Amino acid sequence: MEIAQLAADAAEEVVRKYYRADLAVEIKADASPVTMADREAESAIVSVLKAAFPDHAFYGEEHGHSGNSDFLWLIDPIDGTKAFVREYPLFSTQIALMYRGELVLGVSSAGQFGQRAHARLGGGAFLNDEPVRVVERERLPDAQLSIGNVKTLTRDAAAWARVGHLINAVNRTRGYGDFLHYHWLAAGKVDVVIESDVNILDIAALAVIAREAGAVFTELDGGPLTLDTRTVLAATPKLHAAVLDWFAVLNG
Repeated sequence: MEIAQLAADAAEEVVRKYYRADLAVEIKADASPVTMADREAESAIVSVLKAAFPDHAFYGEEHGHSGNSDFLWLIDPIDGTKAFVREYPLFSTQIALMYRGELVLGVSSAGQFGQRAHARLGGGAFLNDEPVRVVERERLPDAQLSIGNVKTLTRDAAAWARVGHLINAVNRTRGYGDFLHYHWLAAGKVDVVIESDVNILDIAALAVIAREAGAVFTELDGGPLTLDTRTVLAATPKLHAAVLDWFAVLNG
């Protein structure tokens, strides 16, 4: 954890240097933007991690996969590059460690927003170094739902209808997105999060943090997270079960 925090610090130095600096933006093959800041921040993270753990493997958003080890570091140097480019502070650095397929450590650093969350397996979750815990709401009519990327869900009429029914079942709906609704889920300010159009690098660290705060964090159908994950359902335990039951009823 100490080394992961130092790696996040190194990325933050790069981000601070380039934020609001009118950088050139390239568009990658998947239509997402990338800047010099993304690439330099990832290099800074890997440099710190590799100095401490030269035998570990690395999987980064910008430089891909390298190494072969039971220990795999998952890195998104700037998750939310669109926000970074448009100069609003809803972006973060995501650093997670996976051991033999299990997520065991996560750091989610949003320096320009003033938040850093971290957790390790069995060690609890922390936001700005203060311990956090989900609030155990039990009923969907009492829950606050936050929705992130859902573009792919809109292409499936049945899936989109299920989301619409869920929106009508809960007390309140917001769209905080990116790192923020996971930080707030861990801190008891949000009760349910759903997203599509994600990849494991976006949410690996956040999964460790949310789980250590008491949440259940799976794919939208309740399946386990993998390197191929594209959807998320994260919620307090009873609400997670309630959402899956709700979807099952709607599926009929």
